[in-house]
Amino acid sequence: MKLALHTLLLLLLTVSGRAAVSDYDVVIVGGTPAGITAAIAAAREGKSCVLLERSEHIGGLPVNGLGATDIATRGATAGLFARFVALNKAYYTEHYGAGSRQVRDCSDGYHFEPKVAVGSFARMLAEAGPGKITVRTLRQFDADARNVVKRGDRIREIRILDRTTGRTERYRGRMFIDATYEGDLSAAAGVPFRLGREGADEYGEPCAGKIYRWWKHGPDGEGSTYEGDSTIQAYNYRLCLTDDPQNRLPIPKPQHYDRKEFASLVGDVFEGRNTDARFRQADSASIARNRQRIAAGERTAIPGDVWGMAKITSMTRLPNAKMDANNQHLALLSTDLPEENYPWPTADWAWRDRFAERLRDYTLGLLWFAQHDEALPEHFRKACLQWGLAADEYPDNGGFPRQVYVREGRRMEGLYFFTAHDALPEAAGKRPPLHDTSITASHYALDSHAVRKREAGRIHLDGFFSHPTAVYTVPYGVMVPRRIENLLFPVAVSGSHVGFSTLRMEPCWMALGEAAGEAAALAIDTRTDVRGIDIPELQQRLLENGAVLVYLRDLQPGDPDYQTVQRLALKGYFPGWEARLDQPLDEAGARLWSSLSGQEITADGKTTRREWLRRLNPNPEQAQ
Repeated sequence: MKLALHTLLLLLLTVSGRAAVSDYDVVIVGGTPAGITAAIAAAREGKSCVLLERSEHIGGLPVNGLGATDIATRGATAGLFARFVALNKAYYTEHYGAGSRQVRDCSDGYHFEPKVAVGSFARMLAEAGPGKITVRTLRQFDADARNVVKRGDRIREIRILDRTTGRTERYRGRMFIDATYEGDLSAAAGVPFRLGREGADEYGEPCAGKIYRWWKHGPDGEGSTYEGDSTIQAYNYRLCLTDDPQNRLPIPKPQHYDRKEFASLVGDVFEGRNTDARFRQADSASIARNRQRIAAGERTAIPGDVWGMAKITSMTRLPNAKMDANNQHLALLSTDLPEENYPWPTADWAWRDRFAERLRDYTLGLLWFAQHDEALPEHFRKACLQWGLAADEYPDNGGFPRQVYVREGRRMEGLYFFTAHDALPEAAGKRPPLHDTSITASHYALDSHAVRKREAGRIHLDGFFSHPTAVYTVPYGVMVPRRIENLLFPVAVSGSHVGFSTLRMEPCWMALGEAAGEAAALAIDTRTDVRGIDIPELQQRLLENGAVLVYLRDLQPGDPDYQTVQRLALKGYFPGWEARLDQPLDEAGARLWSSLSGQEITADGKTTRREWLRRLNPNPEQAQ
């Protein structure tokens, strides 16, 4: 009788227009890789989770063309990201054999086909155990304060649109995680955020503000003022292209095609115009000779120039004759579409959907132009025609990716504000600043795409830069709001435009998502808010699951003293890049360790660093 009454009450609530409430320990908005790892991490701590995704497919960019993993130092980021990579490699090994071309091309699992990423994420979710994670697709969160119900500084529930039924659903949680690329939930909850570029004078960062830089690492060109503005770096689609005739779909001419948008490519091809610093060697005479070469059926000879489809896309090989085709940084015209995406971070989904269609038409139009426009050299067009969309990817979408590559949306303001200086070595050969609240190590260059389309007389597009960094640590505070007690944002993290430009890679986001899931579970377990959790306990939970908090070249998860070394490294015991555990502790090390530990440690030329560690921590196996 009680069950029947309960069911009737739910029906009455739905019919009356007031949606029933679904209760979970952790509510996650955004089925991105960070959202997936957050759900898995919270679930393994026994928490009930729901993962809400607007589209029909979870997985974000890795299942939408980003198959060449953006990480500069492999092993710098591990945990669930390492599991994802291992599953990718296992797929190719199991299906094609350890000595196969597919295994070689997968580059130890760091290069993968979109459909393989789908399977790897599905397997990871399944490994969390049956019934622990609820995944609901076609659930749209609109960044409106009315969709967030708060009591003081605590979120009680959020309201989601079921895109299939058109009805509103209510989700109540003890903790909430915003895993959207845009920071939609955080903004609706009232977390302050930043957009655009800070000027160089604000934080003294390299590459800040308005910048025209020769690819790849400078020098900067005329017009660089380094002043801040409100511009947003360009978005594109990461295409999955193939030259396999058995799997190749022809590039369709889009319905909305405007040849004028792509006409400048003709001059770029004949002149060999590109943004590589070596192009400075090209004078008017060499450009004229290049025109003659190409008119005679030869390929370009201009320094830095590339040919065929590589002229407009930067292609990285994936298994099974596929390529991850990104924007070509050497080009003045490629798959990025600057300026038109400026409204995206704060726009509603109707506007975003229109832009997504516009970007699709632009992208297909560019490729179709390169393959068919008769103003281009015939042998250039023929080279481009070797490539098409992969028929076995996104079969429901004509071989075209389903999701826009949102490189940067809102940047929420958290407890810690990450700038370029957090990723730059403090001195040559040294580490960047070491954060004792680190929740992951990471490594990628400071890297941003253009914010404006080509301008006459400029060497490159405004906003493009790449600047080297060293493996750095990411503090917990980058994803923690200052006021909201039960919200974390592992994707739209807190930082400057330049600082964010290195954090914005999927391996880092996946590690931050895992940390967010663990932090949410810990906050529930200890009945505190996300600002008051015990950071060492959070770090311990992460270490137990193979995370890297401080990168050391010669130490990997699985070493019997790994966790001890990681904890002590955060305290400064290992300022260099190697642990050298099985070498004798030298005098400099003994002085440092004595100072840090308050114990008398001597260098006798025999006792190894590992042995000294075990004296400092007599039961290392208890940490495993």
